[in-house]
Amino acid sequence: MSPLRIAVAGAGLMGRSHAQLLADHAQTQLSAFVDPAAHGQTLARELGVPCHASLDDLFARDRPDALIIATPNDVHVPQALQALAQGLPVLLEKPVSTTVAQGQILLEAVQATGARVLVGHHRAHSPIMAKAREVVQGGRLGRLVAVQGSATFYKPERYFADGPWRAAPGGGPILINMIHEVHNLRMLCGEIAAVQALASHAVRGFAVEDSAVINLRFESGVLGSFVLSDTAASARSWEQTSQENKAYPSYGDEDCYVLSGTLGTLAVPTLRTKTYANPQQASWWLPFELGVVDLVREDPLKRQLDHFVQVILGQAEPLVSVRDGLQNLRVIEAIAQAVRTGEAVQVA
Repeated sequence: MSPLRIAVAGAGLMGRSHAQLLADHAQTQLSAFVDPAAHGQTLARELGVPCHASLDDLFARDRPDALIIATPNDVHVPQALQALAQGLPVLLEKPVSTTVAQGQILLEAVQATGARVLVGHHRAHSPIMAKAREVVQGGRLGRLVAVQGSATFYKPERYFADGPWRAAPGGGPILINMIHEVHNLRMLCGEIAAVQALASHAVRGFAVEDSAVINLRFESGVLGSFVLSDTAASARSWEQTSQENKAYPSYGDEDCYVLSGTLGTLAVPTLRTKTYANPQQASWWLPFELGVVDLVREDPLKRQLDHFVQVILGQAEPLVSVRDGLQNLRVIEAIAQAVRTGEAVQVA
């Protein structure tokens, strides 16, 4: 079978990553970039493909088999709708949109047309997450009680210089980063029912937050707390603990989630466990048995592309659907509302 010709809209950080994966994959090839900026032309020349200024130009000159959308958040829905009108399968980077209302428009279009849209919550394809979910659902921790999480890291100034939209409404770590964590937490603990939150932009002074603390209540009764910051010199983030993306240094003694149940705890992503030898005699006066769950590490972005190929060929339904991505966004909007109002907010 001839390789699938897949175009990438957006020549930024994620666009580059997708382009390299397409070039290395046995069943795909990068057919073109879509980016009006000069750096898009430069990158396209480096990779030996054309660069189009708009999707209209792409579709008129060089219609691909599928499209990956890795553009700024505020154009996700308009560009996805353009691709759907062409009948193209789409891998749409998270978040689905900047607002639930706009994301709902895309969901309705997908439902009306039966379009194949995979949302780029790539950690859903992580074998570490799959194994952690297996441990939780298998009952090894007993009944889940609480989760503590963190995504604390330091983004350099060039990150914002390269993408000024990241410092404006529609950017910020709650929407850019916390939405990944929301999906992970939903995978591990179930649906989120309510949130409380505080945020600050005291360090960077941008129009969006640089730090936040968030409380969560899950439908199961599990309670959670989360610390988020893109200006904290810390290694307690998924990227710096999972070892899945070699661009980030990792530290084997760090975790970003701790899941606590009535029979023990699981630290993620190291998958270290503390459980009682005899659950019938559980007590804080007794020592835990220490263990580590066997795991494999594979690049979830590559696994996501493998899955997208199956979606394009009609061999699989999207693992992360628009409906699923929209639910993540509902939680994010609830967090933002909780920041504004200082009140607990129910998640639709």
